Amino acid sequence: MIAVIDYGVGNLKSVEKAFQFIGYDARTTSDKELILNADSVVLPGVGAFADAMDSLSKSGMIEVIQKVIDSGKPFLGICLGMQLLFEYSEEGGQNKKGLGILKGAIKQLPFGMNLKVPHMGWNSLELKNKSLLFDGLPQKPYVYFVHSYYLDTDDEDIVIAKTNYGINFSVAVQKQNVFATQFHPEKSGEVGLKILKNFAGIISNK
Repeated sequence: MIAVIDYGVGNLKSVEKAFQFIGYDARTTSDKELILNADSVVLPGVGAFADAMDSLSKSGMIEVIQKVIDSGKPFLGICLGMQLLFEYSEEGGQNKKGLGILKGAIKQLPFGMNLKVPHMGWNSLELKNKSLLFDGLPQKPYVYFVHSYYLDTDDEDIVIAKTNYGINFSVAVQKQNVFATQFHPEKSGEVGLKILKNFAGIISNK
């Protein structure tokens, strides 16, 4: 069973339905025991970084997320769920502390590039360090983005994909059993469904 963490933000059911569409038992839940006993766990999300961190804290999900990751179970962050895994975000003009599971900061996409912010639409990926998440994908696959903030990290070892939207930036990472994408696999057509299927097929590393 794939647990989709419900912590009071949007875009949860679309992830659940995408996994169900490709034949997996996925459940959106705030039940801590159900999450801890799941085969793999997903942290999606759209919205404000600070509000999401407050929701995770108030719901007791920060400890649950850490336990899941420590257990070695496959864990996937999507969009805001990816950003929350890092050390802090500049959203709102101040540095808001994140989960700190991965090294890096979330920064505002620059204005003045003759490009719209938020970045909304399809962009190709430049695949980096080989990852099971992208097995069987074509070169430079197209995926769907909706975001105004991007990941800035010096840890190139965890970066598995980048894209260009005025600037080059990292849009997918992996560290051991932790995977994360800035783009939305559940909105990325056949490519996105393949990514979700790849994730669902990953077995615990412990």
